[in-house]
Amino acid sequence: MEPSKGKGGLKSKRGRMLKPAAAGTMDLASPSPSPSPSESSPSPAPLPPSTRGSRKNPIHLQDPSGAEASPPSASPKVDSESGLDLVVAVDPQIPPPRWGQVVRVVPSMDAVVKVFCVHTEPNFSLPWQRKRQYSSSSSGFVISGRRVLTNAHSVEHYTQVKLKKRGSDTKYVATVLAIGTECDIAMLTVENDEFWEGVSPVEFGSLPALQDAVTVVGYPIGGDTISVTSGVVSRIEILPYVHGSTELLGLQIDAAINSGNSGGPAFSDEGKCVGIAFQSLKHEDAENIGYVIPTPVIMHFIQDFEKSGEYTGFPIFGVEWQKMENPDLRKAMGMTSDQKGVRVRRIEPTAPEVQFLKSSDIILSFDGVNIANDGTIPFRHGERIGFSYLVSQKFTGENAVIKVLRESKVFEFNIKLAAHKRLVPAHINGKPPSYYIIAGFVFTAISVPYLRSEYGKDYEYDAPVKLLEKHLHAMAQSHDEELVVISQVLVADINIGYEGIANTQVMAFNGKPVKNLKSLANMVETCNEEFLKFELEYQQIAVLQTSNAKAATLDILTMHCISSAMSDDLKS
Repeated sequence: MEPSKGKGGLKSKRGRMLKPAAAGTMDLASPSPSPSPSESSPSPAPLPPSTRGSRKNPIHLQDPSGAEASPPSASPKVDSESGLDLVVAVDPQIPPPRWGQVVRVVPSMDAVVKVFCVHTEPNFSLPWQRKRQYSSSSSGFVISGRRVLTNAHSVEHYTQVKLKKRGSDTKYVATVLAIGTECDIAMLTVENDEFWEGVSPVEFGSLPALQDAVTVVGYPIGGDTISVTSGVVSRIEILPYVHGSTELLGLQIDAAINSGNSGGPAFSDEGKCVGIAFQSLKHEDAENIGYVIPTPVIMHFIQDFEKSGEYTGFPIFGVEWQKMENPDLRKAMGMTSDQKGVRVRRIEPTAPEVQFLKSSDIILSFDGVNIANDGTIPFRHGERIGFSYLVSQKFTGENAVIKVLRESKVFEFNIKLAAHKRLVPAHINGKPPSYYIIAGFVFTAISVPYLRSEYGKDYEYDAPVKLLEKHLHAMAQSHDEELVVISQVLVADINIGYEGIANTQVMAFNGKPVKNLKSLANMVETCNEEFLKFELEYQQIAVLQTSNAKAATLDILTMHCISSAMSDDLKS
């Protein structure tokens, strides 16, 4: 959930007690950590100077009708700090004002709920078990159809989710309907009819313009009641989504977004929801930079769920491209003075585009929208945006018309868009990690959560270069290809001399290439040869006698209290 970007990579705070963020980091506006029982309540703050009385302007309370109450006949009290008179009306004939008369209730604000989640994360170092559970709180809001939206990272690896309405003392158990990892949105519902009584769903507004006022509502860290912060839209562009490891349309605002604001709505002046708070930028040279998921992305998620009954994700354009801003480059590629576009560098082998496009094709337009030499398209008046925005407006399985220039000839292709297949997946979609054990060798498949677990939030700096190169640049050659490694060696007599092997890629087994973890497990389990020979990266090998290795495995499992030599997904 925290791919880095430069020195201050994108980082997650996901509901735990955190150290101060390093300079230059983008943080998920994550679930607020549940406070420790030992924490003491803060002492009352002194009376602010602005509320202290003066001889010329004594403080008077208003009665419920709005008329000024008469001051009591008793001598005025004296403020011990300022020495000024404080005239306080405590006429017993006037009843105290009711709360509903003091606070103006905004209907849209009543749709904002507090989300309580218990998380149980997988343990990638010991994949046969899970980590200790922990609790967090975040925000959400009610939409039509008896549904609630919040952030995906607020309920990731959930065990139980509960919702509490504003002003209520009851928590209602919620059901998770869908989790959109790429767009960092999750959809919940509550079966109890009592939860929906007196709650009006929020209405969505259109994409705001620059300098439009926004109000972020939620339950951030620092208190238990609802919090409101205001600001303006300061930027609209394609930006990286920390949790999803993707790039989608986003709003930058200058309103404060803190831990616990996750999933809270951002309202326009008209009271319409224009986005969902989800992350903020932490940098020594930046202040009050928060990010909001805009309505086009939210509506894509909702419509995707309504069309298919589940979340299918955002499609990708499986092409790496190069800008064509250099005039000599354009001339060499056969482009005329009135042609603009981008050059195809590489095509994902698993993407549908590989059947139509070729390297060095010039992409001129996408669905009839002309693409500039820098890869941008017109967006709104005075604005341009990356053409990936057009791709993100599509649904998985939909077609797009691509116009390309190839050898000075223009071709047009109707291409069906598909989801992305990464060699190193950004998420494991709530599934437990896969593993296989033989003679103490623990084999697993690499993923971004695995790298983060092994090397911390700065894994893009600390992980082995070989793994990072595969993560950043390698492309899967087939839909079932995985990057298999020996994560560690559980020390025993059978594996003496191999104790130092860790996070090393397995290239082949007994001369056969390793395609994925399941194929490796099958080859080892059915091996009738005398030796098990694992060919590792950098021409390193590990050899074990087959009969001894299989016999020693059971004792090693018993010693480490491991119930099975392989995960359930490898047994089928």
